[in-house]
Amino acid sequence: QVQLVESGGGLVQAGDSLTLSCAASGFTFRHASTGWFRQDPGEEREFVAAINWGTESTSYADSVEGRFIISRDNAKNTVYLQMNSLQPGDTAVYYCAVDRSFSRIPQRDQNEYDYWGQGTQVTVSS
Repeated sequence: QVQLVESGGGLVQAGDSLTLSCAASGFTFRHASTGWFRQDPGEEREFVAAINWGTESTSYADSVEGRFIISRDNAKNTVYLQMNSLQPGDTAVYYCAVDRSFSRIPQRDQNEYDYWGQGTQVTVSS
């Protein structure tokens, strides 16, 4: 069955960097677009970044553009989120998700994703 397992979260200070990983199994990873979303308690889950299958084109939320980098390694069935210059406002549970619909562009709408990981906590102290 499809499994997405996030790792790499933790407690860091403002200005630090952190890299999240999401290991996928149970489907043809290279044919799936992947995205990262985040959710703070009491808030709506929001889009962070996405990378398309095939062309590996990327899309970022305005709040993380220039600080975060999404990438993927199809040989390892893994997608990464490198987070630089972290701010307290980046504190959230981060989820990876998979879109297996062969979308032409990386999707920002969470409804386009059909499988989700369990999430990993990122806490940024000031």
